[in-house]
Amino acid sequence: METVAPFKEVIDEVKESGGQAVTFCYQCGKCDTVCPWNNVTSFSMRKLIREATFGLSEIERDEIWRCTTCGKCPQRCPRDVKQIDDMVALRRIATKYGVFAGPVKPYRTVSSGLTSQGNPFNEDRKTRAAWAEGLSVKQFAEGMEFLYFPGCYLCYDPRLKKVAKATATVLQKAGVDFGILGEKENCCGESIRKTGNEEVFKRLAKENIKTFIDSGVKKILVSSPHCYHTFKNEYPEFRANFDIIHISQYLFELINEGRLTITKAYEKKVTYHDPCYLGRHNGIFDEPREVLKKIPGLELVELPESRLDSLCCGMGGGRVWAETEKHERFSNIRVEQALGVGARELVTACPYCITALEDSRLVMNHADEIEIKDITEIVQEVI
Repeated sequence: METVAPFKEVIDEVKESGGQAVTFCYQCGKCDTVCPWNNVTSFSMRKLIREATFGLSEIERDEIWRCTTCGKCPQRCPRDVKQIDDMVALRRIATKYGVFAGPVKPYRTVSSGLTSQGNPFNEDRKTRAAWAEGLSVKQFAEGMEFLYFPGCYLCYDPRLKKVAKATATVLQKAGVDFGILGEKENCCGESIRKTGNEEVFKRLAKENIKTFIDSGVKKILVSSPHCYHTFKNEYPEFRANFDIIHISQYLFELINEGRLTITKAYEKKVTYHDPCYLGRHNGIFDEPREVLKKIPGLELVELPESRLDSLCCGMGGGRVWAETEKHERFSNIRVEQALGVGARELVTACPYCITALEDSRLVMNHADEIEIKDITEIVQEVI
């Protein structure tokens, strides 16, 4: 087993991925100053970029798997180095050699589930629409306005099924013409791509695109920022372009147009957590906040790190499937920040963030002090 990837292979992968570390990085270290890992342990993106530049990266080391692709370092880099692309390039090499070290060993099992059942849990794809039982949610048919694409976690995770149900209920209340694909739906492929498995990503993407086209899909409404990012920014690589809308954007539109009427007050202090792939990567900051501001009685307070500077929950880049030591979870810090501003509810708009934050509030024994909610769950309660 090779532990150090060949020099030429590293350079070729980095170039092919669009990374520019080979020619642009001058080792200023600004990436390290903003990396969320340095809130909980010692980690150097600068060092990894240097090693990639000179073909010295040891693909068995845990470090190449730590990047959560939060987007903070490329945002601040004065030389426009594509750190995320470079890390994904290194992971492609590791995947090629079958090296999944330490906490990312589950990636192999995840890949198998995605290939056989179209989801990372390896759950029966025939049960993908089980969350919608009793809600009169229709199968998508050509001519419908929206395909609602809940994504893997909302279809299979017990906590997040509640978010899918809340979303369907709100859409029905507003009279939205929508349907779901059920067992025809595959994972969007975003996270497996970030782990370096380009082959599985392309397979999922092509299957989804074919299904969308064959079904006559024009507009896709999503709950996950990761699905949003992939459909909007990565599926066009396959010459497939659909109108992609995140649920937080659409809630704002529905309320503004008077299609959703808020009838109840919500007498709670709430803070909003910006998911990396909704905010920093795609610039959606205002709509979820404006939705919350329109709810009478709700007091919205900001977290210390918000909008472009939002603290990553730690689940991006495929880390949602890896085991992170309890004392190294960014979400622990986020829960403490929410408690620090006096919030009783920490609201977000991403299934990965909910998963991380729910786990942290329980591990940190804050279950009685704060609740974690998706923005759609709050809207459901007030209409």
